[in-house]
Amino acid sequence: MGEPVRHESGLVVEDRGHLRLLTLDRPERRNALSSELQADLVEALLDAAEGGQVRAIVLTGNGPAFCAGFDLKEIREQDQRGERFRPPMNRPTRSLFEVVTETPVPIVAALNGPAVAGGFELALACDLRVASPDVQLGLPEAKIGMGANFGSVVLPKRIPMGIAMELLLTGEYVTAEDAARWGLVNRLVARDEVVPTAVALAEQIAANAPISVRRMKETAVKGLELPLWQALRLDVGPNPYLSEDRKEGIAARLEKRAPVWRGR
Repeated sequence: MGEPVRHESGLVVEDRGHLRLLTLDRPERRNALSSELQADLVEALLDAAEGGQVRAIVLTGNGPAFCAGFDLKEIREQDQRGERFRPPMNRPTRSLFEVVTETPVPIVAALNGPAVAGGFELALACDLRVASPDVQLGLPEAKIGMGANFGSVVLPKRIPMGIAMELLLTGEYVTAEDAARWGLVNRLVARDEVVPTAVALAEQIAANAPISVRRMKETAVKGLELPLWQALRLDVGPNPYLSEDRKEGIAARLEKRAPVWRGR
């Protein structure tokens, strides 16, 4: 288990074996996503995708909130300086939400508190979500003149269109209990059990064959909108059927022992 590394942006990175725990640590700003924090998150995710050592990720926040979205104070200061504001997809850097979605390592969001605006979009980009029933979720961008670009595209893919449109157009919040009924939250637990439950879920994922897990995530994400015949032929990432781990997994099952995965 490695020692946690805290970046000046407020991101804390801790590796626990094959699990990487990413913690947004700006509680005084409700873990708002500053430009610096976004950049460090992207770097930590890209790094996790390389080398094959990290097999699952848990993303959470420190303090009373998971994430309050983009840092509005930083944006206002830029406006006051007369700096040009670029829409999310017109920036020279990669979109954080795209990187989360495209990271081949499964990501579990541990919603320790409210996840609103860009914070909700960040949670939407993750693969699984754990929260306590009373945690608030929502996209209030329509109330402040922003666009919820990622949420506007992804939310209608995750929940019924009518509900998604109501959340987008009214900007009102819902609870994680509501979201769980729509299949958006995987586990509802007491608030002090959110992170441990997410870690246990991630560890369960990390214990499986890493090539198989990566293949399944990439196929599910990239094949979601494709016709069946195209999705079945995606052939993304290393092929588990041709791997040493496939032979090891079958042998271990027949020999009634734990498999030793090598990621190849």
